[in-house]
Amino acid sequence: MNCKNCNNNTFYHIEKNYIKCKKCNKKYSLKKLATDSKIIKSFCDNINANECSRKLNVNYRTVKNRYDQLRLKLAKFLEEEYNKSIKDNSDYEEYYYFNTKQKQSKNKSLYEAINIIGFYFDEKVYTLLMPKLPKRNSENNEHFKEYLNWYKIHSKDSYKTRLKEFWLFLEDNLRKYKGFESDYFFYYLKECEFKFNYSKEEQIKILNKIF
Repeated sequence: MNCKNCNNNTFYHIEKNYIKCKKCNKKYSLKKLATDSKIIKSFCDNINANECSRKLNVNYRTVKNRYDQLRLKLAKFLEEEYNKSIKDNSDYEEYYYFNTKQKQSKNKSLYEAINIIGFYFDEKVYTLLMPKLPKRNSENNEHFKEYLNWYKIHSKDSYKTRLKEFWLFLEDNLRKYKGFESDYFFYYLKECEFKFNYSKEEQIKILNKIF
């Protein structure tokens, strides 16, 4: 591991199962590091916070906080990766996401959907949240839905890319959550983007490095 404070990778072993950075003297608990490592593995294994808490015999709030921190870290990581990449936005597609409750509603409205645009380049999917559709009281929702499906923003060859696979992956992965606040949707979206783009081994390695 590297020190989170100074990025040094050499440590002293000190009493009570602690280590100390040789450069900046920051202390770390080996027990906490081991627990965090197990939580990261559970996160990458798609085990939810409640199951992880029971499996590791760790307080649920502790696990939930770690999961939230991991989502925040990986969102920043993905942003940095996007900024470093050679961008080729020639393959893109718009997507409307509905939660389970909205899907089951007889009066499902496109105005309630979360609007996402996905890009595919460098053999990876990148996503961007878009503003919700402006409500048009004068228009029939079903007709408007047909209109949007017909004129949905997408590149000519988007269907040939892995974007279609990603939307299915997103729906499947978000289905396991019984519910979350829409304000946090961005972080769950980025979690799916991260897990879609990287193998489980790569995910664990990256999160252990950045967490």
